Amino acid sequence: MRRSELVEFHYIVPIANVRSIMKRGILCKNRAKRLRPESVAMEEIQEIRANKVVPGGRLLHDYANLYFHARNPMLRKRASQHTELCVLRVSTEILDLPGAVITDGNSASGYTAFRQSPAGLAIVERDLVFAEYWTDADQIVAWQKKRAKCAEVLVLGEVPPRFILGAYVSCPESQQALIETGFDLPIAVDPHLFFRG
Repeated sequence: MRRSELVEFHYIVPIANVRSIMKRGILCKNRAKRLRPESVAMEEIQEIRANKVVPGGRLLHDYANLYFHARNPMLRKRASQHTELCVLRVSTEILDLPGAVITDGNSASGYTAFRQSPAGLAIVERDLVFAEYWTDADQIVAWQKKRAKCAEVLVLGEVPPRFILGAYVSCPESQQALIETGFDLPIAVDPHLFFRG
């Protein structure tokens, strides 16, 4: 993937956490846990991620993780919670933050490669990351597509609020809930992103 092909990164988050994020930034799991935020994470996956070491020696939970595209298996698993969630749009400038890392798939997978940003964009398969679906008649290929669809950029420590550009929500009700947090950046209602049509 080339940098010129990227518009933004995505962070899937409960709307209830947005007020804190706009004040403190998107924090890595290890920094955020003292704040006890609401979570959409799958606990069995978090157990894997908690012990995963990123090349360079830091724990995966020392990084804030953002997706190249939020319409992925993670958001699909939480589709029934769409009214409680938003997807924050984050500037591609985070690629230049010190210690940023690119993955070619879900960081929890044993098959995922990690590379220093921004050069690591070369390992990301654009067609798989932005594919509409990740299913396949061949089960092995389906697993590969699903892993690749969840490619990430990992930012050491936190993503400061200044990199947040706006948000997507699934419906007008979610938009209103997000506005009520004090969020004053552009909000787009995009049901398709949330698997609503």
